[in-house]
Amino acid sequence: MSLDRATIEKLAKHCEDAELEAYEITKITEDYPEMTYKDAYDIQWTARAAKEARGHKIVGMKMGLTSQAKMKQMGVSDPCYGYLADYFSFGDGSCIKIDELIHPKVEAEIAFVLKSDLSGPGCHIGDVLAATDFVMPAVEIIDSRYKDFKFDLKSVIADNSSSSRYVTGGRMRDVKDLDLKTLGVVMEINGEVVEVGAGAAVLGHPATAIAMLANMLAERGEVLKAGTFILSGAITAAVSVKKGDNVTVKFQDLGTLSFKFI
Repeated sequence: MSLDRATIEKLAKHCEDAELEAYEITKITEDYPEMTYKDAYDIQWTARAAKEARGHKIVGMKMGLTSQAKMKQMGVSDPCYGYLADYFSFGDGSCIKIDELIHPKVEAEIAFVLKSDLSGPGCHIGDVLAATDFVMPAVEIIDSRYKDFKFDLKSVIADNSSSSRYVTGGRMRDVKDLDLKTLGVVMEINGEVVEVGAGAAVLGHPATAIAMLANMLAERGEVLKAGTFILSGAITAAVSVKKGDNVTVKFQDLGTLSFKFI
């Protein structure tokens, strides 16, 4: 049974207020066990429209829960997507205010920027690679609004798939020059290695996640437009951070990203 429009708008505000004001909420499926996956995405898109109405730009998209380890860690069986707003974006060397977040975690990702539109259904990895202008290194800072970072898939979708901030920079590279499956990543916090991984952690190949995103968006009649920036999903497990932490992520062939939580 689907939720009515008024309830969807109420829940969109509920989740977005928690994001904007950095406080925890309980997972919404506890109060609305009947909600569907479509409801969850309707809540996400309603909050997205509210941001745009206030003058924010949606600068890209992200895929979440794209590794087997991450799905297992969170007890879910399918990836999900979210949107990236302009104020989520930070460059290499940035200082990120931790007080604006609840319980942030960092994960290394490969970002894709498209040179042509990408649409589903039936989008596959070859379509993605042909439509990609370049890739670049990124670190996503996820921050579920749910208490203790505990949620189910419907609740996390409604909460914009835990999106909060991301850092990007480093080198722009043509996908033809890289083997994205074997591309290695080393994450350090305060000089200590905390995670290592390779591109294959993302559904076997990061471009698979982009194809999946195009196919999921097609169900809503949406297309990934040329120029869209897309975080393809975590190569490493998500690592909790605290005020004062310096994060450095070294990407094979894509350079290094560093930033600090203040």
